[in-house]
Order: sequence, then structure tokens, then C-alpha cells
Amino acid sequence: MPTVIEPKLIAGNSNSPLAEAVAKRMSLYRGMSVDLVDARVERFNDGEIFVEVFENVRGEDMFIMQSTSNPANDNLMELLIMADALRRSSAARITAVMPYFGYARQDRRTKARTPISAKLVANMLTEAGIERVLTMDLHAAQIQGFFDIPVDNLYASPIFALDIMKQFQGGLEDVMVVSPDVGGVGRARELAKRINAPLSIVDKRREKPGEVAEMTVIGNVEGKKCIIVDDMCDTAGTLCKAAEVILEHGATEVHAYISHGVMSGPAVERVTKSVLKTLVLTDSIQPTDAVKNAPNIRILPTAPLFAQSILNIWNGHSVSSLFEDDVLGPIYEGIL
Repeated sequence: MPTVIEPKLIAGNSNSPLAEAVAKRMSLYRGMSVDLVDARVERFNDGEIFVEVFENVRGEDMFIMQSTSNPANDNLMELLIMADALRRSSAARITAVMPYFGYARQDRRTKARTPISAKLVANMLTEAGIERVLTMDLHAAQIQGFFDIPVDNLYASPIFALDIMKQFQGGLEDVMVVSPDVGGVGRARELAKRINAPLSIVDKRREKPGEVAEMTVIGNVEGKKCIIVDDMCDTAGTLCKAAEVILEHGATEVHAYISHGVMSGPAVERVTKSVLKTLVLTDSIQPTDAVKNAPNIRILPTAPLFAQSILNIWNGHSVSSLFEDDVLGPIYEGIL
């Protein structure tokens, strides 16, 4: 009789709590225990990464959970070396589950003599033996085209919509979705459609990276509860300034829903002292203690979404079906 290939989950060190949560959700959905593959991912004294897998993975469908967040280079190397170890151990298929895809901001040449690092990372992942990528809210959708292997790009907006409808229950008519820049309009429009809310845009002009010279609000936000939606928050400077500008234009309160909480440098302090009433992040990047203890920051879980996506890939079922409220709603029932 042919052997039934089971989905097997292995995790790096970038976000262990999320990997464990995904394994628990997969166990719940399947009605049987799904444990993380026993392995060690360690460093030699000089910082080199060493991986050893203690279980037989020959002919198995392997899923590597690893965000390439800070420290991005270490976490990326962990992912590549784990993939190489699994390939050399005769795994049937290797899927990289990357809740946060690092280097995505370098997706094109903005000036002469600059790299397209996202394409380089895509090449490295493919050469390491990875045959499929599962990620969430890529900074630029065209990065999917950098790969010659299947890429499933999940979206946080359906989760955000479920949370917003619960948090603003009875007052959705006063909610307005705001894109913090022109490039994010598509993402903001998608969320606005889901909650049937109007859309506004903050047009920002930069003198140089990391510094915003001028902001203009396009659309009438007066008397509205504004929700800024974006794919990532790094130092939070732009986000906090956008919130101030929106309030100056007559909004009653400002909230933010961000897919990836990079939260580097002074980000937590800025958000805590800002006019933002709440900042909602997903756990695609493991939140620091400072983020978890901040009074106006909340974390939304992505484990139910990733667990079901992994099972759908393993079963050969549709992943895009998870973007629909009637499918995602039951998965998050009792969680949000």
C-alpha cells in the first residue's frame, strides 16, 4: 500500500511562538497531533549556523516556518541552510513559510548602481532547494514574479476586517480607511471594500529615505474615526506624523492596522507617545517585550490563517479561498 505523506513542520529561531501556535492549530484542524520536527539550529562560536534534523524526512512534505526579520541576515541564512539540510535528506517537497519576507523593500532600482535585493533573495531560496513559498503581504506584489516557483501571498486585510467589525461594532458608519501613501492605495481600498467604508489618502513627499518633508490629506476626514492601513511599520516616524496630520484635518480619532511590526529603534516609544489610539499588528514578526507591554499596541494572531494555508497546500486545495469572509470567519471564531 502507498504511504500517506503527512505535512511536517520545522521551524527556525526567528519566531518560535508563531511556529508552535501553527502546529497547535494544525493539530486542532486535523484532529491529530502535529508536532514540530525535532531539530537543532545553532551557531558556532564564530557565528556560523549549523542545522541538524533528528527525524527521518525522506519523502515527506516539509514546511519551514521562518520570518526573515531582524536579524534579517541570520534568519535568512537559517532558512537557506535548513532547506539544504532537508533537500540532502531526500524530502519530497520543501515549502518556505515566510510570514514576513525581508529585503522586500528593495524590489526595484530607484537609482543608478543599486541592487534589486528581493530578486537576489528569490534566487537564493530557489537554489537552496525550496519549491514553493508561502508568505503574507509582500511589500510589492511584483516580487512574486521574481520567483520561478509557486508563491502564495496571503493578505492580512481579511483578518483586519474581522477585527474592525468587532471593535467598531455599531459605529462602522463613522469609520474611514486611510492609505499612508499613494503606493498603498490598493491595500487600503481592499480593506475599505471589506468593511464598506470610504477611503482617504495621505500624500507624503520625502527629501531622503526615512524623512518626510510634507504631508497632505486627500479626502474629507472631518468627524471620522480613521484607520491607517499599511504593510509594515519600521521606525513609526511616518505613521505617527500621518496620525497627527489626520487629526489636524478634523478626524475624531486615529487607529492603525499594520501587517508587519518591524518596530525598530524608537518605534515603540514613538507610538506610545503619539496621538494613535491603537496600533494593531500581526505576529508575523515576533513582538518584543516592549511591543507586548505598550498600552496602545495590540497583536492579532496569524496562526489560524497559516495553519489552514499549509493544510490547503498539502491537500492541493485552494489557498485564495481563505480570503473570503465566510471561510476565514469560522477559522477565527472565538479568537478575535
